[in-house]
Amino acid sequence: MDIRCNKDLWIYNHLTVKPKLSESLLMAKTKIKPLSDRVLVQPEPAEDKTESGIIIPDTAKEKPQEGKVVAAGPGKVENGTKIEMSVKKGDTVLYGKYSGTEITLDGQEYLIMRESDILGIVD
Repeated sequence: MDIRCNKDLWIYNHLTVKPKLSESLLMAKTKIKPLSDRVLVQPEPAEDKTESGIIIPDTAKEKPQEGKVVAAGPGKVENGTKIEMSVKKGDTVLYGKYSGTEITLDGQEYLIMRESDILGIVD
């Protein structure tokens, strides 16, 4: 069997096989713009230590309920009237513990949720 490697291509007896692109490579080029009243939120990192200095293991950390708005949709239309978004990019928001859908882009964790899942804006 004749096997040769030419940079990113593998050649097996005159059959050229291209390597599969990894999911992370494809996601690295992906940009997300939320639709309607959806918001893209980057959760704040979970606490590593308690106030008294005890280190919390990964399995015992609580899901964060605060994050920064990375992108927001244009708003929704109800009964022919456009309702503008209350949050904008850069706002720090509080949301429910199990709100939104978790996604990963460029190795970063994000949540996509409806504006109604957001409990408040932190000043």
